[in-house]
Amino acid sequence: MLDHILVDLITQTRAALENALLQRQAVEERFQVDVFLGDVSWETSYSLPGEEKPPRVRADLSLDWPTWSQSAYRSWSIGEPPDDLPEVVLEITLRVQRLAAMPDLEAVVACLPEESPAIGADRLVRAAPVVEQVHEPGGEPRFAVETTYQGTLRLDEAAMNDASTLAGPVGALGRWVASVLVRLGDLDLAYLPPESPVSGESH
Repeated sequence: MLDHILVDLITQTRAALENALLQRQAVEERFQVDVFLGDVSWETSYSLPGEEKPPRVRADLSLDWPTWSQSAYRSWSIGEPPDDLPEVVLEITLRVQRLAAMPDLEAVVACLPEESPAIGADRLVRAAPVVEQVHEPGGEPRFAVETTYQGTLRLDEAAMNDASTLAGPVGALGRWVASVLVRLGDLDLAYLPPESPVSGESH
């Protein structure tokens, strides 16, 4: 049985991103359970509204609920204080894609803060950017740049008693993701045209 606090956090994360006027990439959402380890993960992707497919800039988010956190939360819920408070592992990857040429990395990195806003007592920390270069036979080369922010959200007593207390920090995170995507989308970069729709595809 999946405890409600993770479901509440997923719902709040969706609401935060949509309240920030971002658009969910429906085909990218996944909810997975590791049948061997018991870890639970949820992944989703959002872009700026009105973007073509694939979007020029995108945010990929994941929430991971490890087995030990589930056990700690269950212990707390039945009145047995856990050794460690449960936590959710957060990861946000901000991606600029469909680029027609190698971008100015300094300009891209200048749009990326070193840390996210505070999420409770923690912040997500930026990793080094990664440049992707793809060459397909008979096609134009395309480039992408992505940077990942990683960290944890520790669930204190207040959050475990009332998950709605997380709405404020999660809402701030959603607005921050939207603002960084806007800054990335405003960069003067050369993009390849969007993919042509498949013949017979409905619009």
